[in-house]
Parts: sequence; C-alpha cells; structure tokens
Amino acid sequence: MRDSDFTGFRGPEFERADMAGARFTAVSLDGAEFRACAFHRVVMRGVEMADVTIDGEIRNLVVNGVDVAPLVEAELDRRYPDRRTFRPTTPEGFREAWDLDERLWEATLARARRLPPELLHESVDGEWSFIQTLRHLAFATESWVGRCILGDPSPWHPLSLPWDEMSPRPGVPHDRDARPSLEETLTLRLEAMAMMRRVVDGLTHEQLDSRTEPLVGPGWPDEGETFPLRECLLVVLNEEWWHRIYAERDLAVLEERG
Repeated sequence: MRDSDFTGFRGPEFERADMAGARFTAVSLDGAEFRACAFHRVVMRGVEMADVTIDGEIRNLVVNGVDVAPLVEAELDRRYPDRRTFRPTTPEGFREAWDLDERLWEATLARARRLPPELLHESVDGEWSFIQTLRHLAFATESWVGRCILGDPSPWHPLSLPWDEMSPRPGVPHDRDARPSLEETLTLRLEAMAMMRRVVDGLTHEQLDSRTEPLVGPGWPDEGETFPLRECLLVVLNEEWWHRIYAERDLAVLEERG
C-alpha cells in the first residue's frame, strides 16, 4: 500500500481513548507508537508488517497460524538463563529468586554509579530514567507486598512512582518530575527490598497457597480486592526482572553519552 492510497488526518494523539470494538480497514499506521495499550482479542488479516518492535506481556499471539508466544518465551529463557529462577513455585524457590535479584541489582547499581549523577535522571527513548526506575520498583513492592500481603492500607513513600498511565488515586503519590539523588532514592528502594526479604525469608507452603485479605482503603490495587499470595510475589519478581533488563539496556546508551 502507498501513502497516496490513504486520506484523512495524520499524526493525532489519542490518550485514554476507548476504541474497543473499532474496525480499521485500509488504514496506515506507519510510524505509529503505542504505549500502555490493550490489544486483547485483536484480529489482523491481510496486514503488512515489517520492522515492527513489540515489548510487553504477550500470550496467545498467533502469526500465520503459529502461536509465537511460547517461542518468544523459550528464546528469552535461552538468552537469559537466570530468567527461569524468577518463576519459582516453592518457598525455597522464592528465596533463591530474591537472592539472585539482589546480586543482579548490585551489579547494575555499580554500573550506574560509574556515570555522572545527572545522567541517572536522563530518559532514553522516552523511557524512565534510572532514578525513576528505582522509584517505580519501590512502588511495586510497597503495593504488592506492603499493601496486599502485609495489609498496610497506605504503604507508599512520597517519592514512590506508579506507572505513568495510572489515573490519580487518593493517597497514592505520583510525582514523576521529582529529582531525588541516587542515595535518597536508594534509601527508599532498599527499604522496599528489605520488606520483600522479610516476607520471602519467612515464607511457608501454607502461606504461598493462601489468599490475601480484602484490601482496605483507596489505593493500588483497588479496595476490596484479594489475590493469591503467590501471585503478589510473582508480580514483584516480574517487575524486578524486566526493569533491570530495561535499566541495563538504557545504561549502555547513557555510557555512550557520558
């Protein structure tokens, strides 16, 4: 298809738009960018795709009759053998995963410390800075361990950082533009990591198979929700794994700038 085949508007931005059930026929999306978008039950037929990058949680993605999601997962495990450790099924496995996470982040932090401090506030390709990444990981642990597992209705530090697209919620901080120092951020980050350490160190099979109590008060996750405790811990491990991968990727770019 050629540019001349299309008419209409070019370059608009859609934010918090509900397009569920929309139908696109002979539409050019060349150069489009999608962030934090849901594509559940999307059907694409007769499409042309080249030089496309997809990062996210992918399940049941069928391309030309082949479910490629298991192939992607297998390739990621091949590239990153440690990744399997972050899908534990036993209390001992969760302790092993957290031990490994602490070691991996020690190396990533040592790499970050070699950069000029101002670079740790720089974004690469619109992603979070290194400092913002640490702030977000604190938020994730506070939410899924502090709020869900330990029952603290408001566990967040003022510098904790939710994901960008989260709508404002009473009592939940969301100061994306704050610029704390690395040491100030690490105080917050290490307190959250210590919270996770206490939980996994005392974890039993009975606890792992239990559910959390219904959440109390406004915040994230939502009031009244309850989760398998196992799921809460896996969410934290998943956040830890991927955000370290993203941090390492962006640190490589910042090293070139530095």
